Amino acid sequence: MIDKTWASAAEAVADIPDGASLAVGGFGLSGNPIALIEALLAQGTKDLSIVSNNCGVDDWGLGILLNAKRIRKMTSSYVGENKEFERQFLSGELELELTPQGTLAEKLRAGGAGIAAFYTQTGVGTQVAEGGLPRRYDGAGGVAVASPVKDVRTFDVDGTARDYVLEEAIVTDFALVHALRGDRHGNLVFNKSARNFNPLAAMAGRVCIAQVEELVEPGELDPDGIHLPGIYVHRIVEVGPDIEKRIERRTVSASSRPTEGA
Repeated sequence: MIDKTWASAAEAVADIPDGASLAVGGFGLSGNPIALIEALLAQGTKDLSIVSNNCGVDDWGLGILLNAKRIRKMTSSYVGENKEFERQFLSGELELELTPQGTLAEKLRAGGAGIAAFYTQTGVGTQVAEGGLPRRYDGAGGVAVASPVKDVRTFDVDGTARDYVLEEAIVTDFALVHALRGDRHGNLVFNKSARNFNPLAAMAGRVCIAQVEELVEPGELDPDGIHLPGIYVHRIVEVGPDIEKRIERRTVSASSRPTEGA
């Protein structure tokens, strides 16, 4: 039997070196592999290049690595919830490869599937294809590094000729993901919206490390209900069901109050 379990998050991430590239699951704060992120913070790993939909918030998720200035580059589709991210980017401390969300998802999936690149209509006619998006500022308001021009070709897919831009796949050194349940073989089940980018990030990592709320024995998971097969997962750590999960913005209705005298 192939047992992929590790005793702790700290042990599971211990060999991630300075300068490594990481694909990290999550969307907003949903599905963040926070135990693995905190372990990476504690061991002091720096100069990281991270691919993730966003960078958490100032004090949670990937934001804690950002605050400690452990991240050199982010590849993301959304960066609007983190003031420190804005400061580091505009000051030239942080490099950003801003990527359309669907394109980012497909770049990760393609990397995991062994597809080197693909053409998509997303971004045609914009700086995504034509280049010039700021990737790093010089700290004085100027652009030090800009995105390059990408290859655009015309294809007739459905009887209409359209332009498509070439996007390269993403493969990273490691992947960090969170799942509701997993078995010792690495098969994973995600919980509702926490599924988000986690399977795609897992596929893209050469070494995938998964934290799970519940670890079960092989055979206990319904084969039809497995969201990500264990072939993509190399290490699995049980973190328990009580691990803290935060919500970015909680919206609730006003409580109804009884009228006077009721």
